[in-house]
Amino acid sequence: MRVLVCDDEPLARERLVRLVNTLDGIEVAGEAANGRDAVMTAERVRPDVVLMDIRMPDMDGIEAAACLAQGEQPPSLIFCTAYDEHALEAFRVKALDYLLKPVSRDDLSAALERVRSLKGAAETSAPGGRRQHISARTHRGLELVPVDDIRYFLADQKYITVRHGDGEVLIDETLKDLETEFGDQFVRVHRNALAALRYIEGMEQASSGHHQLRLRGLDEPLVVSRRHVAGLRKLMQRL
Repeated sequence: MRVLVCDDEPLARERLVRLVNTLDGIEVAGEAANGRDAVMTAERVRPDVVLMDIRMPDMDGIEAAACLAQGEQPPSLIFCTAYDEHALEAFRVKALDYLLKPVSRDDLSAALERVRSLKGAAETSAPGGRRQHISARTHRGLELVPVDDIRYFLADQKYITVRHGDGEVLIDETLKDLETEFGDQFVRVHRNALAALRYIEGMEQASSGHHQLRLRGLDEPLVVSRRHVAGLRKLMQRL
């Protein structure tokens, strides 16, 4: 994997280059001293990843990232900065990670491994372009959740909660699009919920009168709307 290192401070740039050179399967494709230089250098060397500082003269890292994102095959972006207040802005320009200086070797290695995993997931996507992983940006950076590990999708206003075996993440997608893509793996149980067929254990009526679905591996049940009870009951007979 080829990495472009961009930082206006020579010592910081040299340190990142040294860290990259200690990692297996990673090479430094080039260096840049500001955002404008990074954009021009990236066009020439075609890196897989850009390690980008944010506060730089001439063109800052956010503006440079926006320019890079316009390319046909944009590189993955990892911001390396001394300031944590730019995190939200960084993810708006589709950064895959956000590391605070001084960047440690372990953090850099983990961030680059997430990039590698994302590229691998894209290359091994299911036939017809269907994803095998759902990606979510969290405070830990980019997380990849295997679709086979997801228990349900639950819509709440503009975000979708993805409940999986180790917890949950939020994604900015629509339930309708998820149902279209994964309709053979998930079933609509409520206007705001899709449940994974592989994890359904049973359906029962709660004391309040509404029905709820038990999913393997979860303590909390999922509410089933009245209009979906009959269809879900028939479907469960075939599982």
